[in-house]
Amino acid sequence: MDVLVTARTVAKQALPAYRHVNSPKMFTQHQLFACLVLKNFQRLDYRGITEQLLDCQSLTEAIELDYIPHYTTLQKATQRLQKFRGATE
Repeated sequence: MDVLVTARTVAKQALPAYRHVNSPKMFTQHQLFACLVLKNFQRLDYRGITEQLLDCQSLTEAIELDYIPHYTTLQKATQRLQKFRGATE
């Protein structure tokens, strides 16, 4: 859980909460980034991290998730965040 909370804290310093003014606002970029870091840390695939979040309520509470993101939401967030990384290099 420390990895998840630390990743969210780092994301808050580096990313805006939402990518666009009119975004749906179901998840912040900070929450999605934290989920993706946990996915990589635990060597899971997108479906695996989604299932883990469903099974472990303490993880979702740690980053204040009201809903569990669908695995495709995480896939799309990965693509967007990689583009963001490329823009800063």
